[in-house]
Amino acid sequence: MRILGLDVGERRVGVAVSDPMGWTAQGVEVIDRARTPDWMARVGELVRQYEVEAIVVGLPRNMNGSIGPRGEACQAAAEELQRRFSLPVHLWDERLSTTAVERTLISGDVSRKKRKRVIDQLAASWILQGYLDAQRRIPDHEHSSNK
Repeated sequence: MRILGLDVGERRVGVAVSDPMGWTAQGVEVIDRARTPDWMARVGELVRQYEVEAIVVGLPRNMNGSIGPRGEACQAAAEELQRRFSLPVHLWDERLSTTAVERTLISGDVSRKKRKRVIDQLAASWILQGYLDAQRRIPDHEHSSNK
């Protein structure tokens, strides 16, 4: 079962997909919302291409756990994705995901220009990997009752 991970931003949408076993997340692409105004149509193409069975959308929360305007926009996007594709859509707390990815890239001596090109895709991978790891920690008897 493949799962699609999305880091939905105002300008770009980072996209990642799990392996068929649902163990690891790999970055796929970054959708530029200015060049692709109907970015969800591109997501639909990816859903079909990878035979996705669920979508995880990063939910940016404030450090105190509250949800601000960006979080509300992500919740609305998640609702629209669920309506469009009739797939389960899960929101996943993405606090500090972009910051963590940027630190990793800086420590790897990746240039600022290259960081800008890949950060959203890597943030989507980070979000999806967190979700996948959490799903594996749920005992089988609990996980199956939540389907």
